[in-house]
Amino acid sequence: MKEIEVRHSLEQARPVNMAYNLASIVLVFLFCGSAVGTRTTFFSTTVMAAVTPSADDGICQSMVETQNYTCEEHTVTTQDGYILSLQRIPLGRSGGTSGNRPPVLLQHGLLMDAITWLLNPLDQCLALLLADNGFDVWLASTRGTKYSLGHTSLSPEDSDYWNWSWDELVAYDLPATFQYVHDQTGQKLHYVGHSLGTLIALASFSKGQLINMLTSVALLSPIAHLGQMTSPLARTAAENFIAEELYKLGLHEFNPRGAAVIKLLKTICEKPGVDCTNLLTSFTGPNCCLNSSVIDVFLDHEPQSTSTKNMIHVSQMIRQGTITMFDYKDEDENQKHYGQPTPPAYNMASIPNDLPLFLSYGGADALSDVNDVQLLLEDLKDHEGDKLVVQYTVNYAHADYVMADNAKQVVYDPLMDFFKLQ
Repeated sequence: MKEIEVRHSLEQARPVNMAYNLASIVLVFLFCGSAVGTRTTFFSTTVMAAVTPSADDGICQSMVETQNYTCEEHTVTTQDGYILSLQRIPLGRSGGTSGNRPPVLLQHGLLMDAITWLLNPLDQCLALLLADNGFDVWLASTRGTKYSLGHTSLSPEDSDYWNWSWDELVAYDLPATFQYVHDQTGQKLHYVGHSLGTLIALASFSKGQLINMLTSVALLSPIAHLGQMTSPLARTAAENFIAEELYKLGLHEFNPRGAAVIKLLKTICEKPGVDCTNLLTSFTGPNCCLNSSVIDVFLDHEPQSTSTKNMIHVSQMIRQGTITMFDYKDEDENQKHYGQPTPPAYNMASIPNDLPLFLSYGGADALSDVNDVQLLLEDLKDHEGDKLVVQYTVNYAHADYVMADNAKQVVYDPLMDFFKLQ
């Protein structure tokens, strides 16, 4: 195993107290927004038809083509009927010839979508940097997000539409997107995941799935073990069973993006003396390297909806410190779904030890906590030494990996070098 430690100094201390005050407001409005913004018959009598993404208002047009890159909109349908959007950036800004470029699939984290990889200025965006460095780039958005709301028979108005957790992302979304990109390109894939995008990949690989379509994997802020998570907001929500209470109220969609929420946050961020780069601190840990401009872009597009059941599943992991399938908290229900009274575990030690892995984590990350990452590394202790590169960046927190103004130099350049060696 090769280890890289990155250290850089902070130019000035961040006003953490302001961050916690803002975060308290966010916590209240996240859960209120989940109710106000949700698609339920409690608040609306309009029933939507199944949604199919449109190229006219998609990520290509709004975020990629404006930077003078070629971009294609694609869709793929999962075995359980969800219609997912994919964007392809086949060439760099300078053009060139497409066709034999190695494909890279980028998968976002919880409460985000593919715009994760396009939040920064173009010289710091991983998706665009990969395209400029000779890769065929594919961006995925999981079910329930703005551009992946479609379904063959269900509407987002239907509670059944939201009856899934990250287990279904492992079982259906990831295999569908992998297979589609593999079929379109005729090549094995490099994969980049951030946060939940690492969890669903690790869970898949632990079951021996998708390995035959893989070249190598980059895990940014890896999520597997969550029992030692230090995020005040996430832990408070989990320990107080907030997601479970929302589910009991009939709120099957967890929607943090109500219009009132976004308007309030933008108003707060416009006030003199308020540094909204600290807005995420009580959730992600103190990010070292965000510009205020990236928060403006973030609030224009994020956060995104997920299922309340998914939030329950993550909360179970935080409380119990386990990596298992969704626990129905009823032996008969678990027996019905799994053929056993307890949910099956995902065994991270079962990941093939010759799979090339680039794993990057931060010392200030409150979601992918250093101690939890060490448990994952212990799971991978038998990995072949030349197949595992571990990068530790002392001052990086969770959002730095996709929004930092120095991410290219700190993380993305080493990541691309790793891919080129495979």
